[in-house]
Amino acid sequence: MDLQEKAVNALVSNGFSKEKIIMALPSKTGNVGDYMAMLWMPPTPDHIKIQNITKVEEVKPEGVIGLWKGVSKEDIETIPLE
Repeated sequence: MDLQEKAVNALVSNGFSKEKIIMALPSKTGNVGDYMAMLWMPPTPDHIKIQNITKVEEVKPEGVIGLWKGVSKEDIETIPLE
């Protein structure tokens, strides 16, 4: 949860609306044209990768990734966590 707060603060500081930030669920993906923010690089992330969803294919959910397995995206920018 500490990382979640850091990430939200970093996104808001870079112009993203706090009201539009939602946590990802393995059972529900974003849509084409939506932005996605991913803490990177696990296990000790130091920045956020901002990506644009370019394609969403129907797939059988797998593990923690779930339906996101069928999501194609392109990198837009990175934001440092600190």
